[in-house]
Amino acid sequence: MSHGEMATCGGSSDVRVLVIGGTGFIGPHIARELIRRSHDITVFHRGRTAVPPGAREIVGDRRRLTESAARLRALAPDVIVDVVLSSGRQARELMNVFRGYARRVVAVSSMDVYRACGVTHGLEEGPLEPLPLTEESSALRTKLQTYPPAQLQMLQQIFGWLDEEYDKIPIEREVLGDHELPGTVVRLPMVYGPRDPLHRFHPIVKRILDGRPVIPFSAEMAQWRATKGYVENVGAALVAVALADRASGRIYNAGEADTLTELEWAQHIARALNWDGEFKLMPDDRLPLHLRAPANTAQHWIGDTTRIRNELGFREMVTRDEAIRRTVEWEAANPPNGFTPHQFDYASEDEALRNVG
Repeated sequence: MSHGEMATCGGSSDVRVLVIGGTGFIGPHIARELIRRSHDITVFHRGRTAVPPGAREIVGDRRRLTESAARLRALAPDVIVDVVLSSGRQARELMNVFRGYARRVVAVSSMDVYRACGVTHGLEEGPLEPLPLTEESSALRTKLQTYPPAQLQMLQQIFGWLDEEYDKIPIEREVLGDHELPGTVVRLPMVYGPRDPLHRFHPIVKRILDGRPVIPFSAEMAQWRATKGYVENVGAALVAVALADRASGRIYNAGEADTLTELEWAQHIARALNWDGEFKLMPDDRLPLHLRAPANTAQHWIGDTTRIRNELGFREMVTRDEAIRRTVEWEAANPPNGFTPHQFDYASEDEALRNVG
């Protein structure tokens, strides 16, 4: 048992963990790693997808958690990891259901709580936010529910668990502000990997597989940096937090230690596909609208992940090269077949390339 890892009263290393939303993108990696470590796992989900082998399940609706309260409380979980918290209202319900029945709650949050996110999207006035973004010293957004209704509806087509009040800041306040049920918050980066519902690598993978010899690339977007994390490594980070008593009351950033530019990510993807074409950097005013930088790229999102490494001993299980290889392989075999925000207009892209000379 690692330093700071929980032990039950009988001295066993088995920890009873309830994972809420354990069958989507990140949840199965949490469950599988806990099972690998011989802990006692139950997954609460809608019943549409099989749980990982070795896990028990309770089928119910996250949006009506109180209806399943009796079954959930009967578990007497040591730790709850809620992967699909959407709003402060849901977090309040979570704490009400488990207060007196669990030892600790781990809430999955996002680095989009930082003021830097609001600056990037033009929602926060004032200077750029200093970097890197740390759990204690970096400011949070002053404006809540930053997604306009149309964009939120788009996201709800991809993430069925999002409600109309989506914002992680009220979630953090509810979970960390409870005086009876201790909580921990983990702020996730942009997460990539197989089964990514946002298909983050798709725009580059598709253009390469479609045989595009030159891909126009926003010069503004090329230099932008945002912390990312491979899904299996993010799951392992959440497991490290779930099993560490010392994490109670703490906030942790999770993600890769170094932050690549968007152009560097594209180049890594290209190498994984053995592509020898060219990314042509172009000013936004020479690009089709769908390829222009969507926000203020002068404000980077670089999260400092020192705390989770130093306090909990977290280290990535999968190297970046291997993570990219796996993700590219999956993306090539599983292009989005439903709604996707990505756009492809090769005629306008070719025209832009001709005009730039």
